[in-house]
Amino acid sequence: MQINDDRMMTRSEAAAYLGLRPATLEAWASRGSVNLPFSKLGRLVRYRKRDLDRFIDSNRATATSKRS
Repeated sequence: MQINDDRMMTRSEAAAYLGLRPATLEAWASRGSVNLPFSKLGRLVRYRKRDLDRFIDSNRATATSKRS
């Protein structure tokens, strides 16, 4: 059972949850290079916990090399 997966996190909280720096999330959002949804409320940026969990799940791997 997922508890509070609608929780909105700040960029700093989301970065800590993912083990990244806030600047990494800022760069991804600016470039649109990574499919990680966020909400922009005025100047505030927020991430839903469920979107962060989906992002983690979608980036699971079993090897570090990619096959062509």
